Amino acid sequence: MKGIVWVGIAIVLIFVYIISIYNRLIAMIESVSNNQKQIDIQLDRRYKVFQSLIEVVKKYMDYEQTTLKDVVALRNTAVAAKSSGDATAMMAAENKISGIASGLNVVFEQYPDLKANQNALQLQEEIVSTENKLAFAKQALNDSIERYNAQKKSFFQSMVVSVFSKLNQDFPYWQLDADQVKTQEAYTVKL
Repeated sequence: MKGIVWVGIAIVLIFVYIISIYNRLIAMIESVSNNQKQIDIQLDRRYKVFQSLIEVVKKYMDYEQTTLKDVVALRNTAVAAKSSGDATAMMAAENKISGIASGLNVVFEQYPDLKANQNALQLQEEIVSTENKLAFAKQALNDSIERYNAQKKSFFQSMVVSVFSKLNQDFPYWQLDADQVKTQEAYTVKL
C-alpha cells in the first residue's frame, strides 16, 4: 500500500515538473514574440521618421527622392517578406534601411542650410535615436532566442519538447548579412 502511495506521489511530482517545464518554455516563446514586436515598433517608428525627414529636406536636395524610393521599396520588401513568413528576407531589407540611415550624416554635410534647419536636425537625431533603440531591441531578441534555445536543448526540457511539438520553435537570430560582415571586417581607416 505504501509503495502505491509513493508511486502515486512520484507520478504527480513528475507531472507537475513537466507542466512547469512546459509553462517556462511557453513563457520564453512569448518573450521572443514580444521582442519581435518591439523590433516591429522601432522599424515602424524609423520609417515614419524617415518620411518626416524627407518632407523637411525636399526643398534642399534631390537626394531625398532616391532615398525615399529606396526606403519605401525596402520597407515594402520587408513587409511582404514578413507576411510570407520569410524572416531572413525581412531582416535583410531592414538591415539595408539601417545602412541608408547611417549614410545620412554624410549627405547632410553637403547642405549647410539644411544643417542649420532645426526640424531637420531634430529628425536626424530621431533617426540616430531610433537606430539605437532598434539595436537594443535586436539584441534583446537575440538574447531571448538564446535563452529559449538553451532551455529547450537541456536534458529534461528536450524530452518535454519532443512530446509537445509546439514547444519546438526555430527563431532566426537578427544578424548582419554576410556581405555587410565582410565589408565591416575589411574596413580600414584612411588618413
